[in-house]
Amino acid sequence: MRPDARPGRGAPENRTPTRFNLPEREADGDWLDEREALDDGPRPLRTTVTVEHPKTIITRNRSPDIGFDRSINAYRGCEHGCIYCFARPSHAFHDLSPGLDFESKLFAKPDAARLLRAELGKKGYQVRPIAMGTNTDPYQPIEAKWRITRSVLEVLAETRHPATITTKSDRVLADLDLLSEMARLNLVSVALSADAQVESELAQIRAELSAPAQPGELSEGQAAEPAAPEAAPETESESESERKE
Repeated sequence: MRPDARPGRGAPENRTPTRFNLPEREADGDWLDEREALDDGPRPLRTTVTVEHPKTIITRNRSPDIGFDRSINAYRGCEHGCIYCFARPSHAFHDLSPGLDFESKLFAKPDAARLLRAELGKKGYQVRPIAMGTNTDPYQPIEAKWRITRSVLEVLAETRHPATITTKSDRVLADLDLLSEMARLNLVSVALSADAQVESELAQIRAELSAPAQPGELSEGQAAEPAAPEAAPETESESESERKE
């Protein structure tokens, strides 16, 4: 394992982004080798949240390769810390690292619902589904406290505006009251992503359900036939018993 790696974290390092020619920092190799003995190892990595006050909340795109033309991200950075997340480089816009900074130095937009209501009320606004969870997970752990995603959903539900949600967290169930009503009106769809282990387990379950039944086993949906009653044991008649005697 690398001496600067943190177990349990998606990113093994926290390099300074170089795409904007920022001054680059590099830890001294000798200190990294002796850090455990000198400093009792790396300090615990704590999550910090910075309040952001954007002027607008809907992000638009004109890419023909993307299935939506507008999105809302209630947060910047994501505490889930998936190593494959394509949004990591966006943290470089704040002179922060796409590595551990992306997982621990987060930004929240508490004015999101107010901004959304103002944008929906503008003259000439055309309704199309708003995608949520395109850059960071709208139900990452800090949503339990900040509840910005829920406030956005409340506005969408009130105005009957369509939306799509992508998440990997079961915190989405906390908003089931709003989502179920929107789904009844065909206004929302929710996509849950799963890691490779869950996908493997689901594939195994599907394979077991679709496999043909083995001899002596019941296939799915096949009811067991009632067993035939056992025949009573035969007994000798009185005449046969007399003849043997």
